[in-house]
Amino acid sequence: MTANNAQNQLLARDQKHLIHPLHNPAAQKNGVVWTGGKGAILIDANGKEYLDGLSGLWCNSAGNGRRELAQAAYDQMQTMAYASGYAGSSNPNAIELGERLAEVTYPSINHFYFTSGGGEASDTNFKTARYYWKLKGKPDKTKVISRVWGYHGVTLAAMCATGISTYWPMFEPRIPGFVHIPSPYPYRYDAPEGESQGIAAANELEKAILREGPDTVAMFIAEPVQGAGGVIPPQDDYFPRVREICDQYDVLLVADEVITGFARTGKMFGLEHWGIEPDLMQFAKAATSGYFPLGGVGMSDHVAEVINSGDQVWMHAYTYSAHPVGCRVALAMLDIIAKDDFVGMAADKGSYLLNGLAAALSNHPHVGDVRGLGLMCGVEMVKDKATKEEFAASEKIGIRVHDECAKRGLFSRVRGDVFCLAPPMVTSYAQLDQIVEILHDAIVEVLGS
Repeated sequence: MTANNAQNQLLARDQKHLIHPLHNPAAQKNGVVWTGGKGAILIDANGKEYLDGLSGLWCNSAGNGRRELAQAAYDQMQTMAYASGYAGSSNPNAIELGERLAEVTYPSINHFYFTSGGGEASDTNFKTARYYWKLKGKPDKTKVISRVWGYHGVTLAAMCATGISTYWPMFEPRIPGFVHIPSPYPYRYDAPEGESQGIAAANELEKAILREGPDTVAMFIAEPVQGAGGVIPPQDDYFPRVREICDQYDVLLVADEVITGFARTGKMFGLEHWGIEPDLMQFAKAATSGYFPLGGVGMSDHVAEVINSGDQVWMHAYTYSAHPVGCRVALAMLDIIAKDDFVGMAADKGSYLLNGLAAALSNHPHVGDVRGLGLMCGVEMVKDKATKEEFAASEKIGIRVHDECAKRGLFSRVRGDVFCLAPPMVTSYAQLDQIVEILHDAIVEVLGS
């Protein structure tokens, strides 16, 4: 059996039994079956190697083959594979992980609830905010404000917060009480003349709070850098103004650090760039480098104090909360982040990649914007650079560029006509050069020189 036949046979078996995330039988028919990986490289069933342009799904920052993470999981599975994390039970790994996270997250975030991933963390925060305001004597504060192009997961409630509209129609009606405001999106947000773009975009939150009624709004949830929506870093004055607005109208600020957490932006957590702290945060993905499904919520001291003041059981639970294996892998991951200086690596390699992309692509007539923060970058392709006019969706420019990149050995994801990059921290500088070269050649192939 040839290598090509091996992949084709695996795909045929796949189609008989599997329903995939974002299921698309046509795409799966010509898909890739991954069978191996080493560092920043993925290997398919044909033996072909690809640069992993997105750390899997923004998560595998340590790359494949980290023995420390595999050994941590193995050792814990040998000792105790599972035990309940419900009230009345605990395990040493969960206890230590809470202590370690308190050392590396925002100073006021010192209390943690563990989940299996980011979507569960979103739902946890929606429920926590509702309970918090009930305990504060404001039970009508239930609404959630989020942003267009924000991604917060696709459970039913998380999908309602996600501001990418293509996720909605199949499952509507959406849950009431979820409101979206414009993204700060520096490339596309139109601020009034003479007004700071960041302040104007932040003031969209104030307008929404006043429109909905401050006594009905529980929380504002935002990614420090919008990830799946197209890698959109905000203006420097955006989040400080957001923090002011949340304080003024008694609205909880929730930082969705599922992508930006654990060094991705060149800081341990994203809001550190702007010197503010959230009331609640959520994390997942790089917490274990994707080696084990684990996420969580961090509560500020004042939120935790209110939750602990309740005289009822907090009726929220997941079977795998505080999973001893997941917590042990997360502890090993924290060791790697510190030992290998992932924060510094993301800052240095991110600057190198962004500069390389800008040098190679900024003069292309159909590359409208090259942007990024830390080791996450976005390249936005447009029909008309002068007017920022987008290509018609039917032209499928982003998908075509993605496919050309894959042919050349780079695998990542696109949002429309925005090519997203967030390679593993262990990606070498030579591999970053390859990423730039491949993306440049793919864009030229699809859109001309």
